[in-house]
Amino acid sequence: MEEYKDEINLGETVVKVLKTIYDPEIPVDIYELGLIYDVMINEDNDVKVLMTLTSPNCPVAETLPMEVEEKIKSIDVVKSAEVEITFDPPWSKDLMSEEAKLELGML
Repeated sequence: MEEYKDEINLGETVVKVLKTIYDPEIPVDIYELGLIYDVMINEDNDVKVLMTLTSPNCPVAETLPMEVEEKIKSIDVVKSAEVEITFDPPWSKDLMSEEAKLELGML
């Protein structure tokens, strides 16, 4: 099992987990898509993710945040996980990584 001496190592693991979650309508993971605004980890290994959706009417608005929370909770050393949804700022294609834009033929 990996050692977590600080929040940075755990943060990297959380990001790896986030990169395994895909938007069902777009073949790009939610991290590269720019839906993750912040990952906060305290000294007790409580994780909070601030994220958005591609639109307020997103069909996965109910299930995607729960999937994110469950996958983060599956990391052995995570004590608790919470996902907060925000639409400020609203998501736009500008938030996508170069990798995501390339994958979607936008470059």
